[in-house]
Amino acid sequence: MTDYRKHLARTAAAAVLAAGLALAAAPLASAAGGPAQPAPLAAGDLAAARGAAQTPAVLDQLGHFFARKGVPPNQQLAIGAAEEARAAGEAAPRLTGDTVAVYSLSAEFVAGRSGAAVATAEFAATTAVAADGQQASVWTVRQGASWKVVNIASGGDEAGYAAKAAAAGGTAFREPQINAWYVLRGDRVLPLDDEARRSVGEGGTSVAGYQKLVHQRYGDKLPGSAYDRAGKGGGYDDAAADRGGVLPLATAGAAVGVTAVTGLTVALRRRRT
Repeated sequence: MTDYRKHLARTAAAAVLAAGLALAAAPLASAAGGPAQPAPLAAGDLAAARGAAQTPAVLDQLGHFFARKGVPPNQQLAIGAAEEARAAGEAAPRLTGDTVAVYSLSAEFVAGRSGAAVATAEFAATTAVAADGQQASVWTVRQGASWKVVNIASGGDEAGYAAKAAAAGGTAFREPQINAWYVLRGDRVLPLDDEARRSVGEGGTSVAGYQKLVHQRYGDKLPGSAYDRAGKGGGYDDAAADRGGVLPLATAGAAVGVTAVTGLTVALRRRRT
């Protein structure tokens, strides 16, 4: 399936920045003597996120997403509007599986803050499937008192990696800057995909070792850094994105009470599936 994310990343960036990645921050969950664990989203939040993903308007968008098979809305299809509308209806999209919290590398962990969780909840994801078997992941974030859809991405990585991590007795999280997925299990960070294996090796690394690694990678890009003051922590580099590069999805500072990877360059992309 052709990757549809380059166009949708623009929309997602604007929506998430406007929302301030406004998922309510929960207290750090830290076992005595062990690394801080990502704080889970409440069941009520996950239910609300799923509700936002299954509205008629979103299901209609999913139908067109599947009908276009990866062609962005700003590019013309080989078929006409009527054929697209018919294909969208025939896609008969439906949600499947559980809505899951998606955790991403924490800026506080990168900075080396004592007790900081390795990752924080960035958004909720719900997998949708079409009649022909295509899959998509619907991303939702909390904006104020409600949950809103901010992106639709091809494939089902988010739920798939969450399930793999749970089966291994841990929690999935991503390092979106390099498109890597890991499982946090006890004091170990273990790889879930090829990018993660290239990052930490087949056997993974300790949480302390991973912290040193990501601090080396991103420590000079946190809020207040020269990188941040130069305005490179926000905005969008179309050329980099079109090369499959990173989308800077960040602001100069995090609002109190939100979880965000503020000041880090966040890539909204996934391997082609």
